[in-house]
Amino acid sequence: MHECNDNDAGSNGADGGAHDATCDAPGEIAGEGGAHGDGAPAGLPPQAVRLLAFLERLGISTQTQLHEAAFTVEDARALRGLIPGGHTKNLFLKDKKGQLWLVVALEDSVVDLKQLHRRIGAARLSFGRAELLEEVLGVRPGSVTPFALMNDSGRQVRVVLDARMMQHDVLNFHPLVNTATTSIRREDFLRFLDATGHEPIIIDTGCRSD
Repeated sequence: MHECNDNDAGSNGADGGAHDATCDAPGEIAGEGGAHGDGAPAGLPPQAVRLLAFLERLGISTQTQLHEAAFTVEDARALRGLIPGGHTKNLFLKDKKGQLWLVVALEDSVVDLKQLHRRIGAARLSFGRAELLEEVLGVRPGSVTPFALMNDSGRQVRVVLDARMMQHDVLNFHPLVNTATTSIRREDFLRFLDATGHEPIIIDTGCRSD
């Protein structure tokens, strides 16, 4: 386990930057507690419906559960109920050379930006501004998700996945809005990334906060 300091990239959005958390434990995709499989549940916003339709065209099965808006890890923990699988935080970053990055890790991970840039071959990292997030990925702060890569038609964003997160069979992300959580199997998530033209870097991004 690596040593980490208190510079947790998921704990704040300095300089108007954007980050998000949707939240974890291994398990199967289950249709309980108001979850809907494969089709969009009633009341889901149009952009989320479009995402689920895209996944369905890829032959990917998912479960989506509606809940109140979740803006932080703490919100997500309180609102998501007993949704199984790995729950995550998502960091939209920009390095000093202008390259955009999306780092996806478990919600309890401490991500040290001062160390991460060396490990992924980036220049020094900072949070991307909300305006840039919306321009490139089509989502707002609080709804950051790797599913937004379907909107990155210019392949401007490079993706970093935490190796510990990828040990989970099922992963959970916001479906472009923070009023729902979509569960997807790990292999299908990788298929989604491939379909959007984003080849991920999979590394150990940090350590547990506890």
